[in-house]
Amino acid sequence: MMMHDYTNYVLYVGIVAVVVSAAAWWRDVVNEAVVRDLHTPVVRIGLRYGMVLFIASEVMFFVAFFWAYFNAAFYPSDVIGGVWPPADVETFDAFDLPFLNTLILLLSGCTVTWAHHAIIKKEQKQAVNALIITVALGLIFTSLQAFEYSHAAFGFTDGIYSSTFYMATGFHGFHVIIGTIFLFVCLIRTKKGHFTPEAHVGFEAAAWYWHFVDVVWLFLFVAVYWWGG
Repeated sequence: MMMHDYTNYVLYVGIVAVVVSAAAWWRDVVNEAVVRDLHTPVVRIGLRYGMVLFIASEVMFFVAFFWAYFNAAFYPSDVIGGVWPPADVETFDAFDLPFLNTLILLLSGCTVTWAHHAIIKKEQKQAVNALIITVALGLIFTSLQAFEYSHAAFGFTDGIYSSTFYMATGFHGFHVIIGTIFLFVCLIRTKKGHFTPEAHVGFEAAAWYWHFVDVVWLFLFVAVYWWGG
């Protein structure tokens, strides 16, 4: 009797569940902030602390990945020839697509800050334009990283270098996708006038998250692409 592989079905169900949960969460946040006006100054402080702690937990994820990478790099085993990167690995040129992606993310950090200042100054049109550019830059970054992966000379299971490389850069890429979605929601909310100079904690959370993604990429570029290459 043949056993059916339901792995893909479980994956699709999981993705749908995440999307539905995220949509319901944002709906409730908008309802609390705009419709019911429950985001008082005290509540906003609590939300900011919660976002800070969430980002701190994310930092620990990347610390673990960097730890694995540097442990293998500083103490390469005899299995890989005692050198880092392994002699049979063709690494990426740090100053090709990775450098371009670095410039893109740094520029997106500037545009999201522009949007923040525009909200504070009640310049809704500028805030919308800045967020459109930021979301577009996030999509470009993700597209270029997918293009880079498709032209990689090594696969995920081709050894310790490839495993640590894809785990660190791929997990960061996942964060870029989440951050882009987060900012897209903020773009829609900005168009609808949900944010005011006094109350825009939802946008602040998205901006902090995006800056966190920027900083992590700088570490990845220096450690994995440049130094590790």
